[in-house]
Amino acid sequence: MTNNPNELTIENSAVVLIDHQPLVGLAVNSIDRTVLVNNVSGLAAMAKALGVPTVLSTIGAKGSVLVDPIFKEIQAIFPEIKPIDRTTTHAWSDPKFRAAIDATRRKKLIMAGIVTGTCLSQSVLAALKDGFEVYFVSDCSGDVTTEAPEDAKALMTQAGAHPITWMNASGEWAPDYTSKERALMTPIYTKYGSGGTNFLVDYVLDQVAAGVVPAPSFIGAPGAKEVSG
Repeated sequence: MTNNPNELTIENSAVVLIDHQPLVGLAVNSIDRTVLVNNVSGLAAMAKALGVPTVLSTIGAKGSVLVDPIFKEIQAIFPEIKPIDRTTTHAWSDPKFRAAIDATRRKKLIMAGIVTGTCLSQSVLAALKDGFEVYFVSDCSGDVTTEAPEDAKALMTQAGAHPITWMNASGEWAPDYTSKERALMTPIYTKYGSGGTNFLVDYVLDQVAAGVVPAPSFIGAPGAKEVSG
């Protein structure tokens, strides 16, 4: 997308999802788990639809007593990506993970993970030290208590990372409502939109379908009806 004045653009950022797995998710109590899955699926679907490079990583998904693959919702969106499995909570220290990050050729990272205060924060702090600009997605992450993510968010913010939500991140990518990129985002907001955004988008589209109001230009843009995930 050209002429995007925002800090995060489709061309300069990459998405990094760390340890969104069922067993790890069972430890999360700071956010409703269903909401967590919905939010991270929305972020993943946006990245896929807009062509934003994405890195997926898991911890102990194979080779241990239990099998714990990445959320099926995320894998369904990215069937072509094999998550990088690790044995350490510090993903940034894994050579395969770092190679995948470097392969994106992006210096702005949009990172989310569970749990916030361990697997996510360790890699966020390391990325900052290595000169990356990091945006951590708070509503696509979670921890074992309500205090744990608050402390982790404070630590990451004080170190220079930027807190953001998944819908704010996607809004950064396509601020122009008349763009084809925004058209691609509309059905994803309908499916995953938080805080009633999905209802709002559905309502607008229903008015258009009923002929109450004319269709805005962005609905008729190329790819407007395409949905990822």
